[in-house]
This record gives sequence, structure tokens and C-alpha cells, in this order.
Amino acid sequence: MSEQMNYGDDYKFIPVTSIKSGVGKEVATDLYCYTVQVVNLCFVGSPAKPHEWTLVDAGMPKSADAIIKEAESRFGKNAKPNAIVLTHGHFDHVGAIIELVNYWNVPVYAHELEIPYLTGQKSYPEADPTVEGGLVARMSPYFPNEPIQLGDQVMTLPKDGTIPVLEGWKWIHTPGHSPGHVSLFREPDRALIAGDAFVTVKQESLFKVLVQDQEISGPPRYFTTDWKTAWDSVKKLQSLNPSIAITGHGIPMLGEELTENLTKLANEFEKIAIPDYGRYTDH
Repeated sequence: MSEQMNYGDDYKFIPVTSIKSGVGKEVATDLYCYTVQVVNLCFVGSPAKPHEWTLVDAGMPKSADAIIKEAESRFGKNAKPNAIVLTHGHFDHVGAIIELVNYWNVPVYAHELEIPYLTGQKSYPEADPTVEGGLVARMSPYFPNEPIQLGDQVMTLPKDGTIPVLEGWKWIHTPGHSPGHVSLFREPDRALIAGDAFVTVKQESLFKVLVQDQEISGPPRYFTTDWKTAWDSVKKLQSLNPSIAITGHGIPMLGEELTENLTKLANEFEKIAIPDYGRYTDH
């Protein structure tokens, strides 16, 4: 492992999982969702073009081998992406990134406001175990929040909304869950990779996470610090009228079900998403 790159001192394996762990789902011909324990990552690109695909997010700690194996299963032996694009830098979205960067030798892209958390400069706010929710929320103080160090392997996404390695896609700033959180959108088929701007499982509930009970929800409560901005981000995504949504947690949602549920979330965010109490709520 490169001396330049390292994880925070609190980096560790987190023993939580779901029935979907290790399962992949082709949501579109060139859009594949793969679940690592309790978080999703995406392979964007067609298996017919094994040298032209991109990885979005990098899973849980200690998951690199599983991600590489799944990538080779989909794209062929020794397949590697052209880059890794991060929706944000929370531990469950960058958990295997250093091992993957070292193995594949590829660049990483993130929003400029996430760069301090990815270059050892700044820790995320502490998780909130007091927030309304469930057992996962109460476990959250054990989740890593210290910055990782990617050095010059991480680059800032262009300000014009383009993604250098993903033709036809644009990034959209969707903060609230983290300052530089982005979602990825492709206009022709209205495909959305939402990250944790909203999710399709009650991520605070250990039971619902375990069984992957599908239910549209706001961003995970224990790590969300700006609820007004998070609501604005959901409204922004709802206005795009996505036809497909792969979220950071939960089963992908499509078609009319997505339209109805995302509209309801945008209209009733205070009731559905914002907790009644917690360290970062301000009612």
C-alpha cells in the first residue's frame, strides 16, 4: 500500500450486513448495482466494452477483494475501471478505495468540498447516536469518521457538471448528508445514481437493513448534519423525474414506483426524513 495513501486511525471492519450482500443487479444494460454488506456501489459501462467502465463509490472496509472479483465476473479477467467516482467520502463509500486504487492504478474524482475529507485535512462531524431511528443509529459512534489520505490520486470534478470518464452523465451537487455530496444523472434515460441524498431503506433500523425492506427515506440520519439542505437536494433530484434510481443503501427503485415515492419524499420530507430529535436537528 502506498505510503502516500492511508486510512484514518479509526478505520476498521464493521460487522453489519444484509441479505443482499454479495448480490449484483443489472438495472440497465450498462448500469450494475452491487451490494457490499449494507452499501451499494455501481459499475457503469457495458460488458461489451470491458475497458470503458467506471466504478461509482468503493464499498465497505475490507471489501476490495469482493469488488475486484465482481468486476471481473462482469467485465472479464483483469478488468479495471477508467476511474472511481465518489458520491461522497463517508467510510462506507470509500472503505476499499486505497486497495482498489493500488490494484488498478486509476484516478479518483470527487466534489471539491469533499476533498478535505479525502486528503487527511478534516474529519467528518461525529455520528449522532441520539438521533431518532434504531439500532444502527445507536451503533454509529463506532463508525469511522476520520479523513482518509488519497494524496494526488484524487481530483476535483469539473465545475461545469461533466464527469471526464462518464460521457453522457453529469454530476449534481446534492449536499446535506455531506458538504460535497454529488449524485450522477444521465438525461437520455433519466438514470440516477443518488448516493445517500436519499435511500430506499430505513438505514437507521438494523432489522430493515438486514432484510432490505424497501421504503424510500431521506439520507441516513446518524451522519446527516444539514437537514434543510438535504431537503433542497431531494427536491432538486425529484425535479429531474428520474426513471431509475440506484441509492447508496437499499434496493434500486424504478418507474412509477420511484416517481410516486420520490414525489412523496420531496413533499413530505419533514415528516418522512427529518428526525424528531437528534444532535443535528433544529425544529
